[in-house]
Amino acid sequence: MFRIELCTWEAARERATAIRFAVFVEEQRVPRNIELDADDRTSLHALAWHADAEVVGTGRLLPAEGEGGRRIGHIGRMAVLALWRGRGVGSAILRTLIAAAHERGDSEIVLAAQVHAIAFYRAHGFIEEGEAFLEAGIAHRRMCFPLRA
Repeated sequence: MFRIELCTWEAARERATAIRFAVFVEEQRVPRNIELDADDRTSLHALAWHADAEVVGTGRLLPAEGEGGRRIGHIGRMAVLALWRGRGVGSAILRTLIAAAHERGDSEIVLAAQVHAIAFYRAHGFIEEGEAFLEAGIAHRRMCFPLRA
């Protein structure tokens, strides 16, 4: 079994970096120099622990931004180690980050979903917006999840 822990970048840095580099840099060939960014320091990070011994997934929730009287949170850097995909780890991370955004009063959440993962996010209530775009050479699509009317 696994559990999800929410923490600061200082607490998550070592483990989250290892997972993000394994998934994004090694598997998907995202340039190493753009994987970590300034948003890491200000974001809330989720770590998925297997049996309290190994971190198998991660994600982050950026600070909410105001837009037209709404508070919009942004989820990003969702990554699960290959051996753990399809076991509910990503869903647990996503649900935990959605709950954290709801708890802090966000109106909605947006994310840039890799096109191959759109069905995953759609199954969790996210709705596609706009056209596909390239980010780090990978096709993405903006998706939105309303939290409050």
